[in-house]
Amino acid sequence: MRTDATGKISLDHIYASPDPRAYFGTLRELHYEIPELAKPHFQRLIAEYRETRGVPVPTVLDIGCSYGINAALLKYGVTMADLYDRYGGPDALGYTRARLLARDRELVRSRETTSRLRFLGLDASDSALSYALEAGFLDGAVHADLENGEPTAEQRAQLAGTDVVISTGCLGYVTERTITRVVEAHGERRPWMAHFVLRMFPFDPVAEALAAAGYTTVRHDGLFRQRRFATPQEQALVLDRLAEVGADPSGLETGGWFYAQLYVSRPNDRTRGSM
Repeated sequence: MRTDATGKISLDHIYASPDPRAYFGTLRELHYEIPELAKPHFQRLIAEYRETRGVPVPTVLDIGCSYGINAALLKYGVTMADLYDRYGGPDALGYTRARLLARDRELVRSRETTSRLRFLGLDASDSALSYALEAGFLDGAVHADLENGEPTAEQRAQLAGTDVVISTGCLGYVTERTITRVVEAHGERRPWMAHFVLRMFPFDPVAEALAAAGYTTVRHDGLFRQRRFATPQEQALVLDRLAEVGADPSGLETGGWFYAQLYVSRPNDRTRGSM
């Protein structure tokens, strides 16, 4: 398998398919589980925001949303195991994209009355975003690469309407440039944020950019498994990178898993909902 500049194997191909079967087929083999582990932490933060700010239906921006996985888990009560079976089961392998979408829309219709969230997805993959929108997992989408360009006026207006910003693994590829552009789209208003970030990627540049924008960031106690290493080569390269950033992998990445940390950022101004 080809590795990228970070030492991780390149999984670009699974985000470019017209439906999520390649995504879930590949990540199931790697025991990818971070969205499931992140779910209760996102739920608590969203509930806290809802109560503190008095917003009954918050809008959540998922950076690097791919096929709307976090939206499916948080809005419709499914699990990663459900999704692995849904797209990797023997029946799904023979479905057309239209049949998969019809089945997903039925799931959305059957559970939408319990949803108290709106989801906006931000991703550079048009294929993944299109599927998540058509399925109904996302309520809106921003197809953009904010690492390399400013959002359009329309995209800026979409971003400005979000209350909570989340991510589960894209930071490191996405940097403070994207986070800063998301914040700037809000003008004087400041969304709350929660990011799960692999230990191989220092969060300091993002935290510093957020501090300059009026945020305080707190790292949550505990570590969270993201997925297994795909190959011994990937593990060796990641262990080298961890050594470079001063992170001790003993008992963690040496055991064969990527580990992430949770960073929660809130605006300092209490009148804007900070704690």
